[in-house]
Amino acid sequence: MSMINSLRAAVRTNRRRGAVGPYDAVPEGAGSAVVDCAVYQHGRRNGETCSPREAARRVKAAHQLPDTAGSFSWIGLHEPTGAEFEGIAQRFGLHPLAVEDAVHAHQRPKVERYDDVLFAVFKTIRYVEHDQLTPTSEVVETGELMVFAGRDFVITVRHGGHGSLQELRHRLEADADEAGLLAKGPAAVLHAIADHVVDNYLLVAERLQNDVDEIEYGVFSAKGARTADVGRVYQLKREVLEFKRAVAPLLRPMQQLSEPQQGLVDPDIQKYFRDVADHLARVTEQVHGFDELLNSLLQANLAQVSVAQNEDMRKITAWAAIFAVPTMITGVYGMNFDYMPELHHAYGYPLVLTAIAVICVGMYRGFRRNGWL
Repeated sequence: MSMINSLRAAVRTNRRRGAVGPYDAVPEGAGSAVVDCAVYQHGRRNGETCSPREAARRVKAAHQLPDTAGSFSWIGLHEPTGAEFEGIAQRFGLHPLAVEDAVHAHQRPKVERYDDVLFAVFKTIRYVEHDQLTPTSEVVETGELMVFAGRDFVITVRHGGHGSLQELRHRLEADADEAGLLAKGPAAVLHAIADHVVDNYLLVAERLQNDVDEIEYGVFSAKGARTADVGRVYQLKREVLEFKRAVAPLLRPMQQLSEPQQGLVDPDIQKYFRDVADHLARVTEQVHGFDELLNSLLQANLAQVSVAQNEDMRKITAWAAIFAVPTMITGVYGMNFDYMPELHHAYGYPLVLTAIAVICVGMYRGFRRNGWL
């Protein structure tokens, strides 16, 4: 909390000083957490990778020249500590609450506005390959990606071992011209990141569909009630719920970024956010469908188990009733009485055996006809 308090004090100090901007000298504080840092002008990368201090200096210098209004810096960080992020947070005047969320992670997906800075939190999802789904299989792995988008800077903070933006950055730089997304400023970078994350959601949803289909086939196969493992269904449901927690909260923020009253996003970029919101709505519907289907499969599997147990009980009852006939008759003739029916008859023994066989066969056929055997 000491780091947060110092950030609050620094931000308040910067706001009180009229002549001091976010690019004036403050301690750097960023170390190995910086993955990439560059300045972009008119959609093109200006120079090689530099430090956040140098990037801020270049942007400030560019703003003093004509026709450089589109200059901005893009700083990429991976799991920074509070000390590593403190200098950057002070330099760009980031809100302490957003800084705390970015450093400690484990945040709900959201988009918040702090003055003229947008702070977005995305959950990154990676599909974990597996040969066979088991009750302990990890199906999806989650990470976090935070984005600060200001007037002339973008700061990305990534948590987790996947979700790298290096490929996205290279792709945007390859399309580096005045008509490309980078020429439209930080809001366009925020859209590109959101689009990248949501497109990955679509890919993961397609892979999850195969797992759900496999579970469904196992439950409704000929021996589903006896071979289906309810633990597999429950484990996949837990993984789908984790995916759902990453996707569902993000839909409304993406829709808000596409609305006209959003002052920090250029109207041309808002159209792109509308497309992202549409894709996200599609993924959300898919994930909700997976969740509901797995609920139905759990209930169907439990119902099948109950039916199978009832069938087993009926078979046991039917066989017990059949064996009760010879048990009763032989028990009667096992009593020590001198006068019993057919006791001294020459054909008494075979007649009793024949009667037992006829009764048992009749009962067996009756149970088979009624579906008990």
